[in-house]
Amino acid sequence: MYLRKTQRRNGDGSVVRYLQLANNRRLNGTTQAEVLVNLGREDKLDVAALRRLVASINRYLGDEDDVTLPLGTETGPLTVEQARPFGAIWLLDQLWHTLEVDKALAKVLGPRRFRTDIERIIFALVANRAVAPSSKLAAAEWITHTVAIPGLDHADKDQAMRAMDLLAGADAQSEVQQAVFFAAANLLNLEVDLILFDSTSTYFERDGEPEPDTDDEPGLRRFGHSKDHRRDLPQIVIGLAVTREGIPVRCRVWPGNTNDMTVLEQVKDDLRDWRLGRVVTVVDSGFSSRENMAYLQRAGGHYICGVKMRDGSAESREAMSRQGRYLQVRDNLRVKEVKLAADQGRRWIICHNPIEAERDQARRQVQLQAITAELDRIAAARTAHAAKAKAKAAQQGKKKTPRPSDAPHRKAECALRDHPSLGRWLKQHPTTGRLSIDAAKVKAEANYDGKYLIATSDPDLSPEDIALGYKNLLQAEAAFRTMKTTLDLRPVYHRLDERIVAHVLLCWLALLLIRVAERSTGQTWPSINRELGRVHQVTLSGPAGRLQQTTKLTPSQAQLYKDCAVALPPKMSGLQPAE
Repeated sequence: MYLRKTQRRNGDGSVVRYLQLANNRRLNGTTQAEVLVNLGREDKLDVAALRRLVASINRYLGDEDDVTLPLGTETGPLTVEQARPFGAIWLLDQLWHTLEVDKALAKVLGPRRFRTDIERIIFALVANRAVAPSSKLAAAEWITHTVAIPGLDHADKDQAMRAMDLLAGADAQSEVQQAVFFAAANLLNLEVDLILFDSTSTYFERDGEPEPDTDDEPGLRRFGHSKDHRRDLPQIVIGLAVTREGIPVRCRVWPGNTNDMTVLEQVKDDLRDWRLGRVVTVVDSGFSSRENMAYLQRAGGHYICGVKMRDGSAESREAMSRQGRYLQVRDNLRVKEVKLAADQGRRWIICHNPIEAERDQARRQVQLQAITAELDRIAAARTAHAAKAKAKAAQQGKKKTPRPSDAPHRKAECALRDHPSLGRWLKQHPTTGRLSIDAAKVKAEANYDGKYLIATSDPDLSPEDIALGYKNLLQAEAAFRTMKTTLDLRPVYHRLDERIVAHVLLCWLALLLIRVAERSTGQTWPSINRELGRVHQVTLSGPAGRLQQTTKLTPSQAQLYKDCAVALPPKMSGLQPAE
């Protein structure tokens, strides 16, 4: 069986060619061609339909990857117009549709019509944060000239800014986040009985705060306590709630001078409006005020919070003084529940991590060795200074040696005493003012090695579940690390509040897709992005037309797509027959 070409010449001298599917059969000792299917005139042939037939036959034979010349070589050579990275973009786009983010955006954006596809622009900006974070101007160039975005050929900065404004406006009451989360929760069967919350700050590459108008409140960019140690720059405070699997549920943005203790009530109210059912909120010690804890218990809610053990509070002292046997939970975690007479309304769990205890001891020994070396150096310098002064006096024939200046040594001691990590181990003699290691402080701190204290209002959770629930708070901290490093949350150059909020929302959407990919594959996003970044979409053109063809997948690349339960990239797409 083969393709057979026939032709006829018209009266004007032109030649018309026809394509047929034929089969040779032997009849009366001679071979004759038997036409099975007339495919029609070659110049009016449906190349796409023929290509689908070839692909179907190859799939049946198990040789679908052998179709390497989609435009044919009979009519002329092929030209490679461009090759763009496509693999990671395709994965994010498939997850975007699987999680129904596009439908959620369409729902909250409303029936308005736009000249540009806002949903595609928003997806492209989210993909940019995940694959190659850059400014919005650079992102527009990246979309237009660097990568292949399904359904989007080009974008400019104005379109990106317009999409961000619409995204921030649609999420004024967290409608976008609510719609996206419930779509993802239903599809992924997420457990939302445990909500982990933490906050961070990020600064702006601007010199000062914006000046508020007479009738408006101050904007988001404010000076405050910087967790990035950049008090010279204005900042914003970002709160992030995630599930125990690390899937982000909700993000909020507050002015940079907002106190952490004041934001938890707003987060609780937001999640209560979503009607998630019985939820236990997990927070660290920075949110453990009694007012916050009481608010989290409203409407049947409960909390698990960390408690500062080294602040000298009555609860921490009483908890550490209680005797009892630890229960082994994991290889590196032991727990012990204690009851406190000072606070019987809450349950108290002491957790001990033997591996972390060894790290604490090793860090303390390193610091004590550094202190000892510095004190010895200061003492030796003081002795050498005195000996030099004595020798100088004897050389000059003075009977009485003048007292040498102690200012340089005092200055070195003051610097050591004020050191942020070493100074805590020192004490100063009340009369001489000399520094020495505080042995009592070292012994007291050794009792806290590898230990942390947890309080909870839930009467039913086991000590093991309480400890593991608090340990999962690392998922929220990991989410912030991902936003600040992988997604390059900063530097932020935006001036308008709505653009700032939209920037954080884009990072939140990117984090959602990344966490789903990591959860499905068991690999980190940098390794996924690096591996799939090798998959390119190649644009080929020839006399028969042009199309896009995807480079052949390696087994590891195909496995990543299969683990995420998404379709493999199409081998051929965008076929445009020559006119």
